[in-house]
Amino acid sequence: MRAITASDGKLTLTDQPVPEPTNKELLIRVEAAALNRTDLAMRDGKSGYKTNPILGIEVAGVVEKADEQRTFAVGDRVMGLVNGGGYAEYAVMPSNRAMRIPTGFSFEEGAAIPEVFLTAYQTLFWHGRLAERESVLIHAGASGVGTAAIQLATQLRQAKVIVTAGSEEKLDVCHSLGADVTVNYKTQAFEDEVLKATNNEGVNVLLDFIGASYWDKNLKSIGTEGRWVLIGVLGGPHVDNVNLFKLMAKYVQLTGTLLTPRSDDYKTRLTADFAATALPLFKSKKIRPMVDTTFSLEDASLAHEHMEANRNIGKIILTLDS
Repeated sequence: MRAITASDGKLTLTDQPVPEPTNKELLIRVEAAALNRTDLAMRDGKSGYKTNPILGIEVAGVVEKADEQRTFAVGDRVMGLVNGGGYAEYAVMPSNRAMRIPTGFSFEEGAAIPEVFLTAYQTLFWHGRLAERESVLIHAGASGVGTAAIQLATQLRQAKVIVTAGSEEKLDVCHSLGADVTVNYKTQAFEDEVLKATNNEGVNVLLDFIGASYWDKNLKSIGTEGRWVLIGVLGGPHVDNVNLFKLMAKYVQLTGTLLTPRSDDYKTRLTADFAATALPLFKSKKIRPMVDTTFSLEDASLAHEHMEANRNIGKIILTLDS
């Protein structure tokens, strides 16, 4: 089968054997796979948890071989997280992590759901404990996780959503998805805008993709007893001269989390919770995945370049010929 592997930071189209599923896995004929920043780290050998030579952690496709429990049948259209191997014509997926693609959704839309919506879901609700009508600041609002988080916070908690992004086009998209306050971080001081939007109280929950470079601004933006969830370090991992008392004085709860290296059990429980709580909103079209651009499998390198340039609004998808 055709598959994309990585070596010395470069992607290569190779011929690989079709994987053999266990009796608790599905063999999926992949129709679409989605890019994630984890893929960039794995490509460059920086992730520390790459075990499959083939890149890709989420796919949408058709069941070719069912599991022993017959959770799904051959021919079912499914989407979900895989333990690597997504950039390929076939991939194996634990059957208890597979979700049916909602009726009327394309494979490309299906591939745009699992990683970003599960990440946003765990960040907002498992770690951030976002409550009804609370406020939340979402950085990188036009990213895959950002667009997912806006919709989940709006639809499941009727939250007041404040987002940052770097262009008016991206902010317009965030607003269309339900964001109440949009801030262009290139031209505005987002910490001032957050305080203005929250009567100087700060937000209840903060989703932080940026890390070090936003530390002081985030500390100013978060409210008393706020939950600050760190899910990325695009602005660097090291913070100099931190005054921990400022966190204590606001009773801030600072949490860090990742999804890809989590255990299979964690991902299974998260998938089940998400599917029961949020998936019905896709079926009713109250929530939708955001597909930015599609590339062929052969153009995976171009897809990575597109992500590294931060040009995307929503998900970048690789498509495979049936």
